[in-house]
Amino acid sequence: QVQLVESGGGLVQTGGSLRLSCAASGRTFVGFTMGWFRQAPGLEREFVASITWNGGSTAYTDSVKGRFTISRDRATNTMYLQMNSLKPEDTALYYCMARPSIVDAEAARYWGQGTQVTVSS
Repeated sequence: QVQLVESGGGLVQTGGSLRLSCAASGRTFVGFTMGWFRQAPGLEREFVASITWNGGSTAYTDSVKGRFTISRDRATNTMYLQMNSLKPEDTALYYCMARPSIVDAEAARYWGQGTQVTVSS
């Protein structure tokens, strides 16, 4: 059974930092792109960041550039999102995602259950 398990969420004040982790298991993730999405109540799910299998390519949504850093450890199938200078608008449920890098389709995506990030003002 494929599992993506997020952790590291919590409540922080504006300007604080959190590091999210996503532990992937249940299959090989060689050749997979992994990423983070988030969803706040009443809003659509939003892409946050992604990283390719070898870490050679990363992407970020404009609102987090310069503040968030995505990384992964292929040996442990763990992906991280270091979040600095957090803002109230970063408050959301953060989801881990994994998919084959050559297949950009919703049906090919695995999802975690999410970890809550709340930034107080």
